[in-house]
Amino acid sequence: MNSHPDLQKLNELFPFIRKYQELASAHGINDIFQDNGGKLLPVLLITGLKVLPGREGNDAVDDFGNEYELKSVNVLLTKSFSTHHHINPTIIEKYRQVDWIFAVYRGIELQAIYQLTPNDLKPFFVKWEAKWHERGGQDINNPKIPLKYVTENGRLLYQVSEG
Repeated sequence: MNSHPDLQKLNELFPFIRKYQELASAHGINDIFQDNGGKLLPVLLITGLKVLPGREGNDAVDDFGNEYELKSVNVLLTKSFSTHHHINPTIIEKYRQVDWIFAVYRGIELQAIYQLTPNDLKPFFVKWEAKWHERGGQDINNPKIPLKYVTENGRLLYQVSEG
């Protein structure tokens, strides 16, 4: 096999990717290429939040011990935020306890960050809970939260400056 001519470009870029990973590791992100780790880092640095380790529970915590659920969307691919692959009353109750941070990306470029409270998201929680019961206790697979809802109802924490 012959390597692609772009291998040289990758080799030139890789030291900078390593530096990005080193910075991410210092903030609790073990792999910038998994679970949106590379997109999570700017959100943490802008908001001052710290990642909570592990795959269970909430995603981040502030200096006062308040926990947060973090979501991101790439508007070049979709206009809604994914939630959880197994929505049920236990997950919904967890979601009702914390504010949510929504990061809006265009490709890899962060555009904006919004914060919504559990009260802001109550219509979704009520709808999901009703649907779960209607389905006889069957978990709901990844219901979405529309970007439009987030931008219209959330508190803008950050927006990229034009120019």
